[in-house]
Amino acid sequence: MDNDVTVADAPDQHRYEARDASGALMGIATYRRTSDHITFLHTETMPEFQGRGVAGRVAKQSLEDARAAGLKVRPACPYYVQYFEKHPEYADLLEEVAS
Repeated sequence: MDNDVTVADAPDQHRYEARDASGALMGIATYRRTSDHITFLHTETMPEFQGRGVAGRVAKQSLEDARAAGLKVRPACPYYVQYFEKHPEYADLLEEVAS
């Protein structure tokens, strides 16, 4: 994976975006945010960039941002559910579900 990948929040689009050095959109993670939590709804990597770790970079940056903002996370997207399973260092961000 190139180091020339940037991941940034695009709040007006309600998504995180990964872009290459030329500005091409590589992948996204859409979300719904409130004052205290963020729900990740869908993750997608553009076909020409699949298999290059784009989704993982987006997930990592979005979770780091959630932590910095003091947000709890609701992983509605299957990719985020799987990411949490593989990365227990983010378990503290999971919103507790009332039973």
